[in-house]
Amino acid sequence: MDYLKVADRSWPILRRLTRVHTTVYRLTNGYVGHRSLGAPPTLLLDHVGAKSGIERTTPLAYLEDGRNVVLIASKGGHPRNPAWFHNLLADPETTVQIGSERRAVRARVATPEERARLWRKAVKAYSGYEGYQERSGREIPVVILEPRR
Repeated sequence: MDYLKVADRSWPILRRLTRVHTTVYRLTNGYVGHRSLGAPPTLLLDHVGAKSGIERTTPLAYLEDGRNVVLIASKGGHPRNPAWFHNLLADPETTVQIGSERRAVRARVATPEERARLWRKAVKAYSGYEGYQERSGREIPVVILEPRR
């Protein structure tokens, strides 16, 4: 199966589902959309388009690591990094909503040592990341969101 072709054809549908997820998450203050049976918890990441300057919100699976929040820039194993990753590189100060809580955070890419530790933790939480890594042909970045306060 050519995952890349399937993924490329699926993006318009996935974008619509993402908008619905984001809307429901915000309307219910995270009551619906934060946790789903058998899936890692989801947060809402606010970010600004690096080229467009348009404010965007993306629902993403996350891990907690002490006071930090960890994101995996997998894009489902796509060979390119997700747009939100590029946007955070350009403008790392942002906010996330985790359930009903909003947090001001600053994004940074994990060091190689941090990545190794956090990648193991991520795969333990969601084994699908292993397949994404094999398919992607790139090292999937791990992003750490540190509190700004």
